[in-house]
Parts: sequence; structure tokens; C-alpha cells
Amino acid sequence: MQIITLLSDWGLKDHYVASVKGLIYKMLPKAIVVDISHQISPFNFDEAGFVLKNAFPNFPDGTVHIIGVNEIASTHNPHLAIKYHKQYFIGADNGIFPKIFDEKPETIIEIDRYSDTEYFTFPTRDIFVKCAVHLAQAKPIEELGLKLERMDSWLIIHPQNTDNSIHGSVLYVDSFENCVTNISSELYKKVSKSRKPSISISSYEIFEIHKSYSDVGSSDIVAFFGSHGMLEIALFNAKASTLIGMSVGSQVRIEFE
Repeated sequence: MQIITLLSDWGLKDHYVASVKGLIYKMLPKAIVVDISHQISPFNFDEAGFVLKNAFPNFPDGTVHIIGVNEIASTHNPHLAIKYHKQYFIGADNGIFPKIFDEKPETIIEIDRYSDTEYFTFPTRDIFVKCAVHLAQAKPIEELGLKLERMDSWLIIHPQNTDNSIHGSVLYVDSFENCVTNISSELYKKVSKSRKPSISISSYEIFEIHKSYSDVGSSDIVAFFGSHGMLEIALFNAKASTLIGMSVGSQVRIEFE
């Protein structure tokens, strides 16, 4: 299968998505093009990284992921093609890749292919598609440019912990306004040692970790570990971000007895 995915902040009003898809099909008629999302907040590579990190493990080996978020290249943010866990990722080195990967990729290539047009504002169409088709055809990634030993690390904010507490923050707010934090189930288990939690968020406190949204009554606040393995704060059948007053970066504190 020749699967190519698209992730962008373009929305669906304009011609951008159709232009990229049309060129892929022109170059590779048998390709399967999957839209991961085109509703990423403009230039928000934190949000894009979270979405792609949770999506790509479900795709088969050889899948090519095109990242059309803040994709303009510069001296400090070159275009990269990366092989990671037998899949391929194409985008600008703007800080998104460390938010997707948990370890060093197998191969990092600085792309040296250039636009065939005189315009430089749509590299996803004019550069990334050619690279994606190359990889989808099982051609060597090394042919796309110069091999690098590392990519830009950028700053990733990790939760802090003591023997009796965890200090984290909201990492992502989904379309239902559920708030996903950067506190993983592994860290929680390590610190909690089966002790009861007191979770402080905004002006609220939660004293129990549940299994799902429906473990509480309608519009009640609930905390649980979602399928992504991160602590999530939500309201059952209501919008947590608006009603609780939380957004990306909001602080989350957990104390243990």
C-alpha cells in the first residue's frame, strides 16, 4: 500500500488541501491519501505534534506523513525527511518532531529538493509532495538530501515531580474541549504508589481517577487516563475548557497522601 497522510492548519475553506491531494494523485494514482486533520490551530506545532503522535502508530510500515504546519523553511528551520519506527515524516524542523518522537529517529535527512515554481509560500505542494511520492514508491530516503545526526531539539516542557506530588500542565484541548495534560500514566503510577490523589486544576479539586467520561454524572468533572496514556480532565457531556477555565498551558497539580 502507498499510504500518504496529510496534517495541516489550512482548514477546509481554501484550495490548499485539494491542491496537495490532486498533485499526489497526478504523480501517484494508486496512492491512498488519509486526512489526519486540517483543523490544527494556525502555526500551532504543539497541537500538531500531539495529534500526529497519537495517530501515526496506527498506520502500517512505510506510511508517509506530510506535515503542513508552519512549513516555510529557513536557515534555522530546514525541511526534513525522517524515518522513525519504519514510517516517514516530512516537514520543517520548527520544533514539531521532538513532540512526535520519544527517541532518536533511524534516519534524518535535510531535504535538498527545491520548488519547480518561482513561488516559495506553498512548500507542502511544491516540495513535500515530490518527497512523499518518492518515499511511497519505496525509494531510498537518502536520495532526498544530506544525512544529519540530529534535528533541532527545541524546548519540551515535561512535568516535574517529587516523592509526593506531580506538577504538570494542559498539553492539548480537543474538539470537545476535553483537556489533555502532559502527565502520563507511567509517571502517575511511579509517584502515586497506589495512594489517593488530590488533583488541583483552576479553582477545582478532584479526589479520584476514573476510567471514562461516564463514570460521573452529567456536567460533573472527571479525571482519567485516555487512550493516549495521558491524564485527561473533562466534563461529562459538557465543555471542560470553557466551564472550568482551562486552556493549553494551564497548571495541573497532583498531591498524594
